[in-house]
Amino acid sequence: MDKSFDKIWASCLDIIKDIVEWQHFKTWFEPIKPVSLKEKILTIQVPSQFFYEYLEEHYVSLLAKTLKRELGKEARLEYRIMVDSGNSKNKPLTTDIPGHGYRSYSNNEMDFPLVINNPVKNPFVIPGLKKMQIDPQLNSAYTFDTFIEGDCNRVARRAGKTVAEKPGGTSFNPLVVYGGVGLGKTHLAQAIGNEVKNLNPNKVVLYVSSEKFINQFIDHGRNNAINDFIHFYQLIDVLIIDDIQFFNRAEKSQDAFFSIFNHLHQSGKQLILTSDKSPKDLEGVQERLLSRFRWGLSADLQVPDYETKIEILDIKMKNDGLEMPREVVKYIAYNINSNVRELEGALISLLAQSSLNKREIDLELAKKVLRNFVKSSTKEITIDAIQKMVCEYFDVAYDKLLQKTRKREIVQARQISMFLSKAFTKNSLKTIGEHFGGRDHTTVIHSCQTVKDLMDTDSLFKESVLELQQKVQLAAM
Repeated sequence: MDKSFDKIWASCLDIIKDIVEWQHFKTWFEPIKPVSLKEKILTIQVPSQFFYEYLEEHYVSLLAKTLKRELGKEARLEYRIMVDSGNSKNKPLTTDIPGHGYRSYSNNEMDFPLVINNPVKNPFVIPGLKKMQIDPQLNSAYTFDTFIEGDCNRVARRAGKTVAEKPGGTSFNPLVVYGGVGLGKTHLAQAIGNEVKNLNPNKVVLYVSSEKFINQFIDHGRNNAINDFIHFYQLIDVLIIDDIQFFNRAEKSQDAFFSIFNHLHQSGKQLILTSDKSPKDLEGVQERLLSRFRWGLSADLQVPDYETKIEILDIKMKNDGLEMPREVVKYIAYNINSNVRELEGALISLLAQSSLNKREIDLELAKKVLRNFVKSSTKEITIDAIQKMVCEYFDVAYDKLLQKTRKREIVQARQISMFLSKAFTKNSLKTIGEHFGGRDHTTVIHSCQTVKDLMDTDSLFKESVLELQQKVQLAAM
């Protein structure tokens, strides 16, 4: 065996040092150790599988030209990769791989068989599967088609769509989606992942919660396999980390993620992160990570407005093959004001009650079911507030509501106001009448009955009354 491999490699490094940037030289060439030189085959030792793959992808031509200059046209390069044995008492294991050619693995000094296609420990696949067969951990139900766009989420959804069409190729890297519980962060993040897989089947996509990431890091730490953990995540093309706020209690996991983030970002890979807060409001997360989170785009998700909630309920019913009276759908949308998750929960509860009790879904059943979802009213609605609400709805002057007139629009507005006052206040019929220009209780009774009759015969009138009922209910919450 020729013992001059040290000098040969030192000469190669002198050439390489003048070509590549200093920081790259220190990162990718200083850690390399020459091992042997036999029949013009130089064997070098590299710290990990990932290190070898990076050299082959970015510097193989430079290595080949430099080595041929030192050893001639027949020069060849082989790698010896350090493999963590999983036992601190044992020496690191090694794997020999020919450069830029067919990979042949040997079990020199090994106590266990090496998996040929999967030398890096992979927590998401069965050992033996190739990189492209990593399970992305995505829910196929979470798509852009089922994520309704509204004013509450327009920026985030459109940014997500852009990222899905060109992962790693936009300024939205990382894309940080933040907002309260149940507003669709996980849905949107996974929709991006599913869209990437549809458009680019060969892209390696992975969704993982921050808690699972932290637990995996801890497990690999116990087995002295942190390098395998980091190198595995550095193989991903589109990495989705859910609920990054939980990194605040895992300092060492943050260090690992910092290395992963840097490599993926520098390699043009896409990162998608979700959080319950904006990056600037995250506590307990390293400043160097927070600064990187701000490199891309942070888009928030807000509570959906009434129209968006109607669309969400419609698509939910369509996908589940359900039908429901329109007045019930509107009632649910008006009265659930927290998040999408509770909106869907109210719908499921209503369907369950209908099925268990063998009862048709109607407004009465909806009111009964939604008592568990709507907080008790702490604000008492007044007759005056109802009158102003009705006047605004029908564009009628408030003073005309109290006058004696036979104009149809004024009469109907007054009758509906009386009907709603009876339904939503604790005032007597006499008191209600007094608020309408001193009318007596019989007028109130007649007005309420007229409204009920018209609701049974006039669908447009009924829709107007129901909308006003919902507005009054909202005002009382």
